[in-house]
Formats: sequence, structure tokens, C-alpha cells
Amino acid sequence: MYQLPKLGKRALVLSTLCAAAPASFSFAAEAPDASDPSAGAPADMQRVEVTAAHLRSERMELSPKVGTTVYSIDKHMIENLGQGADTPFNEVLLRLPGVAQDSKASGSIHVRDDHANVQYRINGVQLPESITGFGQSIDTRLVDQIDFLTGALPAQYGLRTAGIIDIQTKEGVKPGGRVGVLVGSNSYVQPSAELFGSSGAFNYYLSGSYLGNQLGIENPQPTRTALHDQTHQSKSFGNLSYFVDENTRLGLMFGTYLGHFQIPNNPAQAPAFSLAGVSDIGAGTSTIASEQLNESQREVNRFAVLSLQKSLGDLSYQLSGFHQYSELHYLPDAAGDLVFNGVASNSMRSNSASGLQFDLGYKLNASHTVRAGAMYTRQTTHSDNTVAVFPTDDSGAQTSNTPQMIVDNGAKTGRLASLYLQDEWQLLAPLTVNYGVRFDKVSAFVDEQQWSPRINLAYKIREGTSLHAAYSRYFTPPPQELAAQSSINLYANTSNAPEVPVSDNVRSERTHYYDVGVSHQLSNALTVTADAYYKKIHNLLDEGQFGQALILSPFNYERGVAKGLELAAIYSQKDWGAYWNVTTQKATGQHIVSGQALFGKDELDYIAQHAIYVDHDQKLSMSAGAHYHFGDSQLSTDVLYGSGLRMTPDGAAPNSGSLPHYTTVNATLTHTWKHTPVGMVEARLAVVNLFDKSYLLRDGSGVGVGAPQYGARRTLYAGLSTSF
Repeated sequence: MYQLPKLGKRALVLSTLCAAAPASFSFAAEAPDASDPSAGAPADMQRVEVTAAHLRSERMELSPKVGTTVYSIDKHMIENLGQGADTPFNEVLLRLPGVAQDSKASGSIHVRDDHANVQYRINGVQLPESITGFGQSIDTRLVDQIDFLTGALPAQYGLRTAGIIDIQTKEGVKPGGRVGVLVGSNSYVQPSAELFGSSGAFNYYLSGSYLGNQLGIENPQPTRTALHDQTHQSKSFGNLSYFVDENTRLGLMFGTYLGHFQIPNNPAQAPAFSLAGVSDIGAGTSTIASEQLNESQREVNRFAVLSLQKSLGDLSYQLSGFHQYSELHYLPDAAGDLVFNGVASNSMRSNSASGLQFDLGYKLNASHTVRAGAMYTRQTTHSDNTVAVFPTDDSGAQTSNTPQMIVDNGAKTGRLASLYLQDEWQLLAPLTVNYGVRFDKVSAFVDEQQWSPRINLAYKIREGTSLHAAYSRYFTPPPQELAAQSSINLYANTSNAPEVPVSDNVRSERTHYYDVGVSHQLSNALTVTADAYYKKIHNLLDEGQFGQALILSPFNYERGVAKGLELAAIYSQKDWGAYWNVTTQKATGQHIVSGQALFGKDELDYIAQHAIYVDHDQKLSMSAGAHYHFGDSQLSTDVLYGSGLRMTPDGAAPNSGSLPHYTTVNATLTHTWKHTPVGMVEARLAVVNLFDKSYLLRDGSGVGVGAPQYGARRTLYAGLSTSF
């Protein structure tokens, strides 16, 4: 794999393309930090450190990257961001090519014009999805390195394939810890702690954090502060390892997330329904003001993974068992939701998933490395809803201002099974071919399966220049935890009756994916990459918010097309560096064939005959950043640009318009005191959205768009931490 080497603590985004053989570049490294607790470490600790590094390398070798596009971020690049290790994980990913932002509350990002469809792997283990959006529940401080894989992926990667977030976590070989606090605008406060170390063959890394602020979900108004938008969140993570011998590791990972959110209010909204006690039927008035609503949401996610890793020379494997539980509970404003929406739904969604994953690699000879594996997941989803609605006549007009209660509960147990086999073949000295096949089967709301061939070519044109090309067939089942089907007939002649009384089950997406890219090292300091892709899709999966609760519902377009071009550059010197990423893309879909009850009839009829932009399509996305070290201080800045997601102008075709473009600039100054009585102390000052730009992420229109959302205005942060 070709990648720019990490220059001490100067690393930025590393833009890489995998090629036939590793490249080696030599840079001057920084002198060791005298405060490093490993200096003069005892022999036992050094042996554990060597064993840990060896097994980590073997674990990463189980996951091939030949012929893919890989962008890497390490913990030092994260420290360059305004909030440092306190940065929400999905916002870290916005600094990568092909990634566009959406709601931070759900941890949503869009990779290459896909909605969600992102796979999270921690230390080689693919974790099931959570209802809450797993990107939100990851604590950024646990990251040692992120490899972000896109393109036509090898056979090992399946199910969620828009992008692979492959996280290598911190480990506890060297004893120490870190405590800190970050405070900021909107009553922001985030204390955190890390503790790590080892005892004999056992090592550990533990972290935890708490977050409270007054801007938990995007503001539906362009103001600096939001109405009723408080959040409280806590996260924890642990990574424990026991080295049975120098080639065997037993590992336990676990993590928890708990979030409480108020749903922000949009003032001066007109009542749409009449409720006994607060208005007369048909009057269109109410004593309830929209700025006084009290809706809230509680989110839970927790997981545990037990792994056995073994290295036997040319053969290595990892066997993991995992369990994950996630839950989302939306509590309505019982009277207010009825007055403004005609529906007040107390909704509880939970998902419990357990399974096994096995990955094996065998170096057959100097030219062939064979890899194989399997994965099995069993998950049970519960959807419990108590819904208050008004009775209506055949025309949909309200006939009574006294609501009625409907209980709409359901449950589903589903299964996912996958197998893969692939061979990494070094055909010639500069050419490597990785070819293979995988089989995926899903049994849930639908029973489907597919054999998926894959082939990836990587060619080293010359020193510092490499080319890749690949084709992959993809099979992407709908997320079971979101695909629960409501009982449409229960809502006949009520204010929650759909205009279209049909809702076919959501189906698996099937894709032909083509990708080609090139990487060129212009100098020892500068590397540039370019990558182009094309996707032809059957049963294109998309998701939308179709109610007050921040629960997304999936649906299918019968056919879709997506294509794009990514350009990236990284420049790194001893004391300063910079990066630049730009992506242009387009994605369209036609004919909605599942979840039809979520849409209006005119909308469905138009989309059946015309290809439309998907709501999360953004024509142009860009990220760039730079940093400069002087003494024990560092100044860094970064810029995010988006040309705007899709919207539906009044009277126009669905998703035919785009929101205004936006640019946000962020700046950070840090200073470190390396030798103090309490360890190494770091102070941080940061400004996010330096020029206080007001910009829309969503305007409430578009297919499956629930509410207007504005990006955060200028936000100030100050932090202090100590490492010991």
C-alpha cells in the first residue's frame, strides 16, 4: 500500500492508493519526547509492546485494501481540529473526500451520494448498525487511526459498502492517562478522561466522557440559540487485551452511549387541527404556541466484542463474538403534536443483535495470499407505538376534536449470513490482482440472497505513482432496525391515514460498481490523487424522516445511477502541512417501489415517470486545512464547503432545486507545557464558523425531509487537559 509516511506528530489526512508493493520514503523524525512514559521502560513492558504491535499488524493484514481508495486519519490530525478529541466522530469524517454533512443529531454523513450505508469496523470487527446512528455513539478520543475505504471493495467487505470506517483503537501498553474539559458557547461543557496501562501480559485502555449543551440538534431557525434544544450525552469505551503468548491475543471491547435530546421548537407555526380544551373544531386557533412544545428523545447504544486472534506464521485468523443493543424512545408533546400535526406518537424502537465473525489469511506462496471468512448475525427488532389521532371523514377533514388512541406494536427477528473467498495474486512485480466472491443472504421482512464477484487491480507505474481499477457487485439489505412496517389499516379514517394506502416491504439494493484512480507523489512533501466512480443500482435504498421523531424510514427507488470524481492533495513538512479535498457527484433515482404510504400520490406519480435527484445529492463538496507549529504551540485552520443539498421549490418537481452553497472556516490555537507537576498540560482555544455564517442544511422540503435545519453559528471553545 502506498501512503505518505506519518511525520512525527505532523500527520494530516493521508491520501493513499493501494498498489502492488509497499513504498518506502525517508523523512526526518522528531526527537523523542522526554516526557514519554515509555522512556526507559522495563523489559516486560517492551516485550508486550512488541507483541501488541506484531499482532496489530497481523490483524490489519487480514483486511486487504488492494485496488481500493484509502484515506487515513490519525489521532494527531484529530488534535488539529477545533474540538480536538472532543470533536463528534461524524464531523471528523467530513474532512475526507466524498463525504457530505447532514444532521449531526443522527450522526448522518453521505459518502459518494449514498444515504448512510456506511460500515463501522473496530479493530477488524464489523459491528451491527444501531437505531441511533453508530457514527454518533463513537467517542473520537478512542481513535488511534482511521482508514476510510471507498470504491469497488474486495470480497471481504459487504452489506454496508458506501464507505468502510476501519478504526484501530488506542491500546494500553504504555501506562498513563489524560483528563480534560472543553467548554464553549451554548452552555457547552464536556469533561473526559482516559486511563491506560499494562500489568504483565494484560493491557487496558479505558475512556469516558460527558457532554451537555443547549444546541443538541440543528436549529430550525437561523438564530444563534435554539428554543428547547438541550442535550445530555455520555459515552464510555474499553479495550482489554491478554497476550497468551507472542502470537495469541484474547481481547474484549465494550462501549456505551446514552443520549437525551430535546426536540427544538419552531415558533409562530399555525395550528392545523383542533383539540378539545384548547380550540374549537374548525377554528384553526389554539392556546398552545409552537415555541412552547415539549418533545424529547432518548437514545441508547451499547456493544461488546470478545475476540481470539492467532498468528501461526503464514496462517493467521481472528474469531469474534459480538452483541449490540440500541434503543430510541420519542416522547411527544401530547397536546401540541395533535394541534400542529394531527398525530402524537409515543414511539419506542429497540434492536438487539448478536453474532460471530471469522476472518482467515494464509500466505500460500510468494505470489498468492488467500483470505476467507464468514459472518452470521441474528437480530430482533421491536417497534412499539401508542398513537393519538383525530377521526376524519372520507375527504380527510377532521370530524371530532376528541382524539382516539391506537396501539401499533410489532416485532421481527431477522438473520444475516455472509461468506467470502479471495486471492491476492502478485501477478507481476508491479501488478497485483485481488479477485474473489462473496455470498450474502438476508431473512427478515424479505428473504433475499446474492453471489457477488469482485476484482481489484493495482499497478505501480513507477516509484511514487500507482494506478488502480476495480469492479464489485454489491448486495445491501435494508436496515432491519429501521424497516419496521406500520399497520396502515389501523389508521383508516384518521388524521394519520396515508394518502396512498400501500406500503410494500423494503428490498435489498443491488449494485454494479466501477472505480478507477491514480496516485502520484510530486515530491517528498506533496502527493495528489484522483478517483472516479460509476454505480448502476437496482432497488436504490434511501431513507427519510417522515414524522417528528428523529427516526429514519428506508424506501427503494426501482433504479438509480450515481457517479462522481474525487481529487485530493496532501502536503507535509516538518513544521507545517496542508490538505485539500474536492468531490463532484450526481445521484438520481426513479420509481419508488416500497414504503409508498410515506409519500403523496402526486409525488409518487411524478417519480414513477421521471428520474429525480436523491434528496442527499450535493453537486460539489470540499474540505481543506493547514497547520503550523512554532515552539510548543500550533495554529491550525480548516474550511468546509458544500454547494447545498436538494430541496423542492414551490410547485416544482421533487428535489429539483438545491439549497444555497455555504462555507465555514474554523481556527484553533493550542499550546503545550511538557513538564509540569501534573504532567503534560495542553490549552486550547478554537472558533468554529469563524465568520458566523448562517446556512441551511435542510429547508424542510424535498423527498423524505422532515424539518428545516440550520448549521451552527459562530461557536467558541476553550479547553484544558493534562496527560500523565
